Amino acid sequence: MMRNTLLLVGIAAVGGVAVALQAQFMGLMDKAMGTLESVFVTYASGGILIGMIMLVHGGGNLSAWRGVPWYALSAGVMGLLIVGTIGYTVPRLGLVLAFTVMIASQFVMGAVIDHFGLLGAAVRPLDISRLLGVAVLLLGTWLMIR
Repeated sequence: MMRNTLLLVGIAAVGGVAVALQAQFMGLMDKAMGTLESVFVTYASGGILIGMIMLVHGGGNLSAWRGVPWYALSAGVMGLLIVGTIGYTVPRLGLVLAFTVMIASQFVMGAVIDHFGLLGAAVRPLDISRLLGVAVLLLGTWLMIR
């Protein structure tokens, strides 16, 4: 169990590093060619790569989309919003401030989704410990902004 948790934490850390690098690269593209163009390059290159990977692995199981809740299919639109927001805010606010605000809002939304079990999530009540953690995070966000 602990080994599995460490592996998952390691994978999450790699994802976090990738987000920071992507944000910096998108900020550079945004300044050079614009927000829409940087989002296009980001999504097009990622789409081409995952398409090639799927071809190598036999195409995947795309027909299963019919069993996915309709609102989950908006994940790509949310991704565009995320990537566009990162590309636009990072060169204007810097990585730390842009990420501080984005991460704080992710924690608050995640706490609400978990607490109420929204959108198919398992219910994970917001206990006093988690509530204090979110409060500290919001205090830190306020300190970063002011």
